[in-house]
Amino acid sequence: MTTMLMGGCLCGAVRYQTATAPVMAGNCHCRDCQRTSGSGYSPTFFVPGAAVTITGQVNYFESKGDSGHTVSRGFCPNCGSQLFGKVELMPGLLAIRAGTLDDPALYKPALDLYTSRAPHWDAMDADLPKFAEMPPPA
Repeated sequence: MTTMLMGGCLCGAVRYQTATAPVMAGNCHCRDCQRTSGSGYSPTFFVPGAAVTITGQVNYFESKGDSGHTVSRGFCPNCGSQLFGKVELMPGLLAIRAGTLDDPALYKPALDLYTSRAPHWDAMDADLPKFAEMPPPA
């Protein structure tokens, strides 16, 4: 049985749900994730975008990642909560910020990436595999 993953923004105007298990989950310590999360990293999991139901308006901000490809970050236009990401190099997948889950304990990270950019105060789980930059494709 698959667990339903549900969540939303701070004000409740945007909600999402999926019954699809994440295809990848990790903690990104890149500078863009630090800036957009206001923290040392962004805990994120990826699911097929077609398997996610989203209600409410989501605005997207686009920027270029290290690869030179577009990264789109989706946020609630009312409260500003960042909820989603679309990475041009990962078509068809939707990134979801783990902190927006109704039950964030359901998030199970599998790796840390861009650890070379993590601030000294960013404590990481010693049991997770570490990648100084983006890990190689599987």
